[in-house]
Amino acid sequence: MKITHVVCQILRLKSVSAKTASSQDAVLVRVRTDEGLEGIGEADASPEVVKAIVDAPFSHNIACGLREILIGEQALETERLWRKMLRRTMYFGRTSVTIAAMSAVDMALWDLKGKAFGQPIHRLLGGKQHERFKAYASILFGRDGHETHDIARRWVEAGYRAVKLGWEPMGTSAEVDLDLVRGGRLGAGDATLLVDAGCVWDARTALRRAKAFADYDIEWLEEPLRQDDVESYRWLRDRSPVPIAAGEGECGREAFRPLIDRRALDVYQVDLSRCGFTDAAYIRARVEEIGARLCNHCYTSPLTVAASLHWLSTCRDAFLFEDCVEDSPLRHELTHERLQAVDGYISVPDGPGLGVTLDEEFVRRHLVAESGT
Repeated sequence: MKITHVVCQILRLKSVSAKTASSQDAVLVRVRTDEGLEGIGEADASPEVVKAIVDAPFSHNIACGLREILIGEQALETERLWRKMLRRTMYFGRTSVTIAAMSAVDMALWDLKGKAFGQPIHRLLGGKQHERFKAYASILFGRDGHETHDIARRWVEAGYRAVKLGWEPMGTSAEVDLDLVRGGRLGAGDATLLVDAGCVWDARTALRRAKAFADYDIEWLEEPLRQDDVESYRWLRDRSPVPIAAGEGECGREAFRPLIDRRALDVYQVDLSRCGFTDAAYIRARVEEIGARLCNHCYTSPLTVAASLHWLSTCRDAFLFEDCVEDSPLRHELTHERLQAVDGYISVPDGPGLGVTLDEEFVRRHLVAESGT
């Protein structure tokens, strides 16, 4: 089964807000073969940058666009193709957005493989250990504690038994930070509460916040520090009264390796649209062997939701699933299947490949750029 086309499409909503939410645009990679099958994947990064990495012509043997690398290759050889892409993008890749672009390809190739064999991806990865997950409603903080209270309350009343609140305006001041978490706890009631700081503090400030937030019984404190500050994460994790989570911004195994080697986190958050199935399988094995926990990161479309469910279902100690509840058409309408928690739980798809199908009319309405057709 040979690859004949690598199509890259950028979708964008008509109105894009200035907020930290990657569900306002999308970049899709569609890998087509000489047998008529197509696999679909996506990356969570700047869509135009990903498209440039896919479209780039040959420059030299270790600086080459992904389409040039893939055309004519055997579509089912996912491990070999990952290594080939890694080698031939060495001069502009390794732990960057190039790995995210490769992850979109890898997701599409695994979708193809599942369709070719008539099997869900979780079975090809070795078999699922979970049929469904307790899902947490993932949403941004309100402007203050009062608005945050109302946001948390809304999603508990919608049936969620866990809520994560994050990013702006956390980091403004100690008073603002405590007001946000206090409001979140009051709104969430007895539900699990998770806090995503959004990379805003130095290590000592983060430790003070962790101690203060412990009074509100939070499940974890996510990304309190710069994503690259591995030593400070290790220092904080050893001292914090609450679990420390991070990893959503890491692209591939090489980016995760220092965090794992240093045992810097309690919860490693893996985004399939930045790691692909191939590297996510490696990360899973490494994290499980050091006795830490795994969770998905996902704030994009149903494609990554499906990919995350397949992968996380194979993780032995998986215990929560990130369920983006942004009111975005890209989050809810890109595929015919709606992948969202019901009564606080989300189920793993069992159809071939990813188990979801694109709504092509939705794609046409939101398409702003395309290449490789």
